Amino acid sequence: MLNLHHLNSFVMLQQTGSFTEAAARLGIGQSTVTQHIQRLEKSLGRQLVFRDTHQVKLTAEGEALLGYARGMLDMNGKVASLFGESRLRGRLRLGVSEDVVASRLTSILEDFIRLYPLVDLELTVALSAVLYQMQDIGDLDLVLAKRHIGETHGRLLYREPLVWLARDPDHVLSRGDALPLIAFPPPSITRRVAQEALDREKMAWRIVCTCGSLSGLTAAARAGMGVLVQPRSMAPAGLKEIPADRLPVLEDVEFVLVPRRGADAALMEALSSLIVAQIAPRSGSTTLP
Repeated sequence: MLNLHHLNSFVMLQQTGSFTEAAARLGIGQSTVTQHIQRLEKSLGRQLVFRDTHQVKLTAEGEALLGYARGMLDMNGKVASLFGESRLRGRLRLGVSEDVVASRLTSILEDFIRLYPLVDLELTVALSAVLYQMQDIGDLDLVLAKRHIGETHGRLLYREPLVWLARDPDHVLSRGDALPLIAFPPPSITRRVAQEALDREKMAWRIVCTCGSLSGLTAAARAGMGVLVQPRSMAPAGLKEIPADRLPVLEDVEFVLVPRRGADAALMEALSSLIVAQIAPRSGSTTLP
C-alpha cells in the first residue's frame, strides 16, 4: 500500500522541479519531502527521481508512476469530499489575466480540482481591465490580475517591475524611426504603461502587432518585429531584457486577488488560499504587506 503523503510530495516535486519549492508549497520541511521520496522509492524498489546539483527530474520509472499517483490522489480527494465533514460544492467563476495563465496557473488548478472535486470551476482568461469589467456586472466571482501602482482594489499578492523585451535589442533600437511596439489591445495595463513612459520622454512609437494572446505577442517578438513589455519574471524565453539606460524606466505593476461581493465565501477562500500559497515572488519581485 503506497502512502498518500509520499505520493503527494512526489507529485508536488514533479510540478515544481525543486525540493525546496515543493516543501514550501506543502508546508513541510525540505528534509521531510526528501524522506517521502526515499521511502516511496524503497517501497517500490525503483529510483523515481534523478537529482544532482543542477536539476531534479523524474526517471523513466518516475514518469510511469506519475499518472497513477495523480489518479490515487484524485480519488482520495473525491472520497474525502463525499464523506468528510467539509464538503464544498457549487460553482466558482475565476478570471485570470493572460500573462499569469502562461506562467503559474496549472499547478493551482490541478490542486484545486483534486482537493474540491465537487466544485464546478469555470475559468475565464482575458486582459485585467476586461476581467474587472466582467466582475462588476456579476459574471466573475474571483479575479487574479494586475493593477496600476496607487490603485487600492483587491488583495495585494506582490509587486513586480515591467521590462522592455526584444529578440535583438541593438537591432530594434538602431532602426532610428519610431519604436515598434508589440502589445495587447486596449485597455491593457502594460500597453498603457509603455505608451505613457514613451510619451513622457517624447519618444516616437508605433504599434506593429496587437494580439489578445501572449503566445501571439511572443511569436511576433521572437520574429524580431519589435519590443514587448512584460513583468520581469514572466519574460518569455528567447527574448532579452533591454537595459534601463536604453529606454524609459517603466513603473511596476501589482498582482492582486479581487473577490466579488456576495460570492460564496468558503469557495473563494479555498481557491484564494491555494493561489496565495503557490504564487510566490520570483527574482525581481517584491512581496508587500
